[in-house]
Amino acid sequence: MPVPVHVALLNGYAPRWTDALVSGIADALSVPVEAFPVELDTVVAFAPGRRQYHATLLLAALLRHRRDPAAKILGLTSMDLFIPVLTFVFGQSQLDGPGAIVSTHRLHSEYYGLPPDEGRLVDRAIKEAVHELGHAFGFVHCPEADCVMRASTYVEEVDLKASEFCSRCTRSLEEAGRR
Repeated sequence: MPVPVHVALLNGYAPRWTDALVSGIADALSVPVEAFPVELDTVVAFAPGRRQYHATLLLAALLRHRRDPAAKILGLTSMDLFIPVLTFVFGQSQLDGPGAIVSTHRLHSEYYGLPPDEGRLVDRAIKEAVHELGHAFGFVHCPEADCVMRASTYVEEVDLKASEFCSRCTRSLEEAGRR
């Protein structure tokens, strides 16, 4: 039986393209996906000196909002995320764990001084959501250039990869009974 995914729309962040994100995750993972709002106390995760939110602390807070212990939870936010060893992260996950978090803050074209491009934003959000959920399902980074599990340090790298798993990662999903 497929493991469902719950998309937690954090603190009122519910983009008009949420349905496209839900569909993109469902298509890539072949699992049922639903979205719902969640309110998190973000004060403890805010780092004033960085003006960013500690992704690990937000993820820990998010996990307390799991509706179903058998489901994976993905938090979606527009807050700028970091972990102490990196300047920023697009998202974070617990390897083979219950959840993940993704931020669209640095996925917007406007962040880089370019005109708004909602289609590109949705594409990037789907890729990062599937990537982080892939980690939650136990996948590490893949060396294949177009695999969604390829590491992305820069937004250009997000744009270059596909929103699907490569054939090797797809086989691994199928063998694990997760697809």
